Amino acid sequence: MKINLVMIVKNEERSIERCLNGAKPLVDRMIVVDTGSTDRTREIAKEIGAAVYTFTWVDDFSAARNFALDQSDADWNLVLDGDEYLRESSREKLEKILRSRKGMWLGCITRYDSFRDEEGISVSTAVIPRLLPKGVRYEGMIHEQPSGTYPNYDTFLEADHDGYLYTNKGERNLPYLKKAVKDYPNDGYYQFQLASTLRNLKRLEESLPYFREFYRLIDTEDGCRAGGIVLYLYTLLDLGQGELLDEAWEIISREESSLGGWSDFCFVCGIFYMKRVLSDVQKYIGLLPNIEKCYQTCLQLGEQPKAGGVVGTGSFRAAYNLGAWYEVSGQTELAVRAYRLSLEMGYEPAGVRLRAMGF
Repeated sequence: MKINLVMIVKNEERSIERCLNGAKPLVDRMIVVDTGSTDRTREIAKEIGAAVYTFTWVDDFSAARNFALDQSDADWNLVLDGDEYLRESSREKLEKILRSRKGMWLGCITRYDSFRDEEGISVSTAVIPRLLPKGVRYEGMIHEQPSGTYPNYDTFLEADHDGYLYTNKGERNLPYLKKAVKDYPNDGYYQFQLASTLRNLKRLEESLPYFREFYRLIDTEDGCRAGGIVLYLYTLLDLGQGELLDEAWEIISREESSLGGWSDFCFVCGIFYMKRVLSDVQKYIGLLPNIEKCYQTCLQLGEQPKAGGVVGTGSFRAAYNLGAWYEVSGQTELAVRAYRLSLEMGYEPAGVRLRAMGF
């Protein structure tokens, strides 16, 4: 069995050495296609042993990916970006997994994405197809996906991704996404990507119509549906107007039966119920128990990295929010217990609250 690493890169001198060295033990050949670097990306890749090719950029990520795949003669192609770093694994284990199934299928990796938020640096997970059998190509000018309808299976490979900490690709991607939505108005995936990008750029009100279209169009089996719904809910809650809380409630009521076993969904539901109660305490006082219930459910479900979502919604973040609710509702003993649980999981903001409370 032959496995190749296949990459497209541009100006990745900060990270490409770590990326290539992480993948090198798992592959027979490393193929790096440069799309216009002006730094030392090409030289570093060659020094580590990669075959480096040049592709003239044509405003189409799939075209670049497919050119890179055309340079490979492998049975399986491992696709990485220059700011992704595989965690330690073994070639023997990977081959065993790839031989375990017959027919055409795509192998998924679990990626841990670091990003900045109001608390500093947080981490989310995504399960994405990155091991492609010979012959599979990409489609889509941006946020490209493997073409065809093949089953996806876990390969147990994990990767860390730190690119969001150093570059904001939102402004770069925005024109491509707007064009994609214009050209394919009935594609829910593009609606989601544009909505998500606008949200990340803090253009929340502008993102809402695209979230609504995403929700209307997306297939129930689509891999981005659950995460997209949660981002849609966060956007409604962040804007926080009364009618938007009504919209959030309609979505939660409709999706609870299908998403209620996912800690990320239960977590955002907890935030919703708290905002709903605070918006009109007298009217919504009956929803108070739902706040506690949501965060307790998160803790019962635990962390679910294979389901995607923000790290901590099934552990330290849920315990912290539970503690915050107990604190504001005057249940000091329960608040201290929840904060201590969060702190034991390594979440320092819980320690700050405990000290502020005199514990």
